[in-house]
Amino acid sequence: MTPRVHVHLKASDLKISREFYRQLLGVEPVKDKPDHIKFLMPFAPLNLVISPARTEPAAGRAAVNHLGIELPSRAAVEEHLRRVKERGIKVREQLNVNCCYANQSKFWVIDPDGIEWEIYHVNFDLIEKHGGGEEPKSVVVNNLEVG
Repeated sequence: MTPRVHVHLKASDLKISREFYRQLLGVEPVKDKPDHIKFLMPFAPLNLVISPARTEPAAGRAAVNHLGIELPSRAAVEEHLRRVKERGIKVREQLNVNCCYANQSKFWVIDPDGIEWEIYHVNFDLIEKHGGGEEPKSVVVNNLEVG
């Protein structure tokens, strides 16, 4: 068995979340029960489970900033971006941007319960500025200007 990260999300509407994740991930659930949906992705070591929320979340008490899936290449990001857009999911694209002291290609989606997902690839790491998702004119990597 391949080791996987397990993420269990609570959904306000399981049917809507099932369809959103089916479209986003491009795979069918491996388990599809009235109170439990499970996805295993072929492109990431993630075991994603979704079940109905038992109570309303406390306002302003979200413990998660966002979740992400790191892919092996910019081409893989662009392939998933194309597929997700074809399925009609709203995306925010950030290809070749500086963020988190790295240059990344990524896109963002928000699930039906407001959880933001980042699908990304680190084009190169160790840049000297945090960046905020802007496209760089040039980048300093290990004290050398690139671009």
